[in-house]
Amino acid sequence: MLVIPAIDLKDGKCVRLYQGDYGRVTIYGDDPVSQARRFVAEGAEKLHVVDLSGAKEGRAVHFDLVVEIAKAVNIPVEVGGGIRDLETIERYLSCGVHQVILGTVACRNPELVREAASRFPGGILVSLDVRGERVAVSGWTEAEDLHYLELAQKLEDSGVAGLIFTEIERDGTQEGVYTERLEKLLSVVSLPVVLAGGVATIEDIRRLKPLEEMGLFGVIVGRALYEGTLDLREALRIARG
Repeated sequence: MLVIPAIDLKDGKCVRLYQGDYGRVTIYGDDPVSQARRFVAEGAEKLHVVDLSGAKEGRAVHFDLVVEIAKAVNIPVEVGGGIRDLETIERYLSCGVHQVILGTVACRNPELVREAASRFPGGILVSLDVRGERVAVSGWTEAEDLHYLELAQKLEDSGVAGLIFTEIERDGTQEGVYTERLEKLLSVVSLPVVLAGGVATIEDIRRLKPLEEMGLFGVIVGRALYEGTLDLREALRIARG
């Protein structure tokens, strides 16, 4: 199981939101590239980068900064936020980004997801961002009348490389992981699943490790690393088993 550090970008800075609320932002640094290098030095095997400004505006606001991060490290970088067309996907993947994460378009333009997955095998992930049991889009500012399990099942044969499952109510809260909805998801799809949201301490990593047998591929960790309640090296050791 991977432990994937998160770097969320807003106004060129490394930040975290509380439950996806753009009005409740904590700034953790103004040099995301250096932060990425620190995570690599601590043993990270992959980085999760989100263009928060892009997610809200529907375009790749931090494209150049994301590419700079990808070129600064020697591990795969996945990026999401505001990616709504094939041109942006291709630009990212041709500039050193390993995988692109689609969210809003998975709900509103599923054919684009299929085409992207076909054109860029292994390069497309879909983020299931869930508030309650409904999918949220547009930087989590809008709700779709779509159950997350229904969307997950529609994506099963789409050709995407995996799913990122985010519990919005827990994201950035450090309240600990909640596994009920995650386990339901793992029971209905065969795609690799990565959990995001809620990790606070090493006990959360220990709690998630057994779900690897059900298809849990990894967990994304953000605020807990920045606040120091979770040590990345220890988390990686537990996750590797």
